[in-house]
Amino acid sequence: MSDLTSVPTRTESRTEKASRPRPRSTKGNRLLPALDRAYYLDPHWLDVDRKAIFERSWLCVTRADALPRPGDFVRTTVGTESVFVVRGRDGEVNAFRNFCRHRGAALCLEPQGSFGKRIRCVYHSWTYGLDGRLVAAPNIHDMPDLVKDDYGLHRLAVEEWLGYVWVNLDADAAPLRDQMLPQLVSRLGNPEIFDRYGIGDLAVGHTITYDVASNWKSVVENFMECYHCTSIHPELTAALPQFRTGYGSISGDSPGATFASSVEGFSLSGKASRPPLPGLLPEDDRLFYGVILRPNAFVILVPDHVAFFRLEPVDVGHTRIVVDWLFDPAEVAKPTFDPSDAVEILDITNKQDFDACERCHLGMRSSAYSGVLVPAEHIITDFYDWYLAAIGQTEEQPAFGAC
Repeated sequence: MSDLTSVPTRTESRTEKASRPRPRSTKGNRLLPALDRAYYLDPHWLDVDRKAIFERSWLCVTRADALPRPGDFVRTTVGTESVFVVRGRDGEVNAFRNFCRHRGAALCLEPQGSFGKRIRCVYHSWTYGLDGRLVAAPNIHDMPDLVKDDYGLHRLAVEEWLGYVWVNLDADAAPLRDQMLPQLVSRLGNPEIFDRYGIGDLAVGHTITYDVASNWKSVVENFMECYHCTSIHPELTAALPQFRTGYGSISGDSPGATFASSVEGFSLSGKASRPPLPGLLPEDDRLFYGVILRPNAFVILVPDHVAFFRLEPVDVGHTRIVVDWLFDPAEVAKPTFDPSDAVEILDITNKQDFDACERCHLGMRSSAYSGVLVPAEHIITDFYDWYLAAIGQTEEQPAFGAC
C-alpha cells in the first residue's frame, strides 16, 4: 500500500459519497441533534464499539521501527483482545492473539520486549517460532493427537504502511488499502497529495502520550470541527486565520488551510526551522492539512513535518492518544536538531482540545444533557452516519444498555 496513486480511479459507492465532507450549506442553518449521551457514557456501547468497529477494522498499533530486530515484540489491545506484533526472522512483521494454544496462558505481559529466537510459554514451555508455528512441547512424542500444524498461534492480518504497523482481527478483512483509500480521496480529492509527504520515510523526532478522560468518539468529533478554535486555540488561529471562521480544514471549501501572511512555518514562533520535506511541490508550501483515517488515526501535514496520532479507547471515559512528530531523517540526524518549536504549538493545541473533551464528558453525565450541532459542526454528522452504520444501527437507540 505504499503507492496509493497506483490504484485505478473507480466510481464512488453511495457510502463513499455520503462520507465526503459536506459544504457549509448542505444542511442550511438548522441546529441538528448530537448523538445521545448513552453512546459516550454507557459501558455497553463501548463494548459494542470494540467488537463492531475495533475488532473489524484495520487499526494502527505501533511504529514499525519499534521492532528493529527479529524477536522484538509490542503488545497491545485491539477491541477486547490482547494481541502482539513481532518481527520474524525473515524481517516481516507477524501479529497474533496473545495466548498459548495449550491452556491459554498469556505469552507476553510487558508492553514491549524481545522473545529472542522463539516464543516460549512460561507455563508448560510450549514453544513457537516467530512465524507462530508450534515447534516444541514437553513430551510431545507421547501425544499422538498433537499435530504441530494444528496448534500454531492464532494469526492476525497485518500490514506495514506509513512506517506503522496495522492489524485486523477480522479473518475476512479486505486489504488495508480498501479501508484507507476512500477516506483519502474523500478528504483530499487526490491521494497524491498525501503521498508527497513520504510519511513512511520520515523519522520520529518526538513523541507524547496523552491520557484523556473522555470517550474516544468525542476526541474524533473535536478533531473534525473548528467551531471551537477561536474560543480555545489562540496559538492555532494566529497561525491559521481560516480557523477563526469556525470552518477548519476538515470542512472548509479548500482541503488545506493557509498560514497567516506573517507565518513561515507551523511552529509556536511562526518561523520555519527546517526546509520543506523532500517530496513536496511548490503548491504544498504554507499549507496545513488535517486527515482522519478512521477508526483510530489522525494525520496533520505541514511543509516541514508530519504529526501522526493513534488513538486507543481504554474504557468508556478514558482514551489514550500517542502523537509522533515526524521529520526528514537527515534533519533528525543533525547534532543541532531541535523539534521543540514545532512540537510546542501542537502540544498546546492538543491539551486545549483534550481539556475541552474532558469537560464535555463531565457535562454529558447530566440526565438533562441533549446536545446540538450548529452549521459549522454539520460535518460531524458524517461521523455519526459512519459510526451508526458500523455498529449496525439504522437509527439512534439512545437508551442506556439497549441494542
